[in-house]
Amino acid sequence: MKIKVLLVDDEKDFVDTLAQRLELRDIAVTTVYSGENAIEMAEKIDFGVIILDVLMPGVSGIDALKKITKMKPNTPVIMLTGEATVENAIQGMKLGAFDFLMKPADTELLLEKITQAYTLKHEHEERIRQAEIENIIKTRGW
Repeated sequence: MKIKVLLVDDEKDFVDTLAQRLELRDIAVTTVYSGENAIEMAEKIDFGVIILDVLMPGVSGIDALKKITKMKPNTPVIMLTGEATVENAIQGMKLGAFDFLMKPADTELLLEKITQAYTLKHEHEERIRQAEIENIIKTRGW
């Protein structure tokens, strides 16, 4: 099964090139070019991983991260930036980002991070399902 990834960055050429590279590695990529559109897409679709640029006009990546993690707390977000600062990295991680990478991100490293994030999400969802099943069995006295 393909991992569904939302790729968000205001640099269209960067997004399109990275999307092609990820699709060649069997990742299903949806692209948007703003923080506003990222929030809208995250509301509509359950992505396996979201890749989000930090610095964008309008709704910044940090502001989008805040809204997305509140709305979809189990969806891992990998932050990308071309202008990393320790402060941005710390803020992103405090807000729930899975990881923080510099642009241009090495495709293989990014793919590794996507796989790790998706695996953790899937394992967490499975634990939740198991707990729900155990609760149903317990409450029904089976």
